[in-house]
Amino acid sequence: MKIILASKSGVRKDILDKYKIESEVIVSNVDEDQIKESLIAEKATPLLISKNLAELKSTTVSRKIPDLLVLGADSVISLNNELINKPNSRNEALDILKRLNNSKHYLISSVCISKNGSMVWNYSDQSELKMKNLKEQELVDYLKKIKTEILLNYGVYQIEADGASLFEYIKGDSESIMGLPIKHILNYIKQHKK
Repeated sequence: MKIILASKSGVRKDILDKYKIESEVIVSNVDEDQIKESLIAEKATPLLISKNLAELKSTTVSRKIPDLLVLGADSVISLNNELINKPNSRNEALDILKRLNNSKHYLISSVCISKNGSMVWNYSDQSELKMKNLKEQELVDYLKKIKTEILLNYGVYQIEADGASLFEYIKGDSESIMGLPIKHILNYIKQHKK
């Protein structure tokens, strides 16, 4: 079964490939920042923001491609139930790491599958992460290892790379933390095939 991945995330595509799910990437091009601002103004929780973005990406692409399953996904960081956005600069990335430093926060990964422009299934997973108490210079040194393009597109830490070293503990499914709760997606696809 082939699905369309409405995400430009190379990590998400790699996860689908690893589990032998045939997929084609068609990016939704929704304006995530504008939607986040609108939802924050309405006092939406990080979970609701993540769910809404995953659904919007999925349905936007699904309307253009009839009869195929389209997978949309979104991951957000929630600190004290406040949304932490991706940085717009290296300085902002450092500020975000300082806020997360020595704190427990949650990474929410939401996925949505749509067909013919309508959502047919969705799921959200929440992982708990506690960052070590690091000195500012350690945070600066960590950021030096990450290319600016990756920081701006994927956020301040890459668990699949050096990011794991920032944490005292990580409670949750590693693939979900990387942006795709694949086990739940596989369950849905298996049921859909029947």
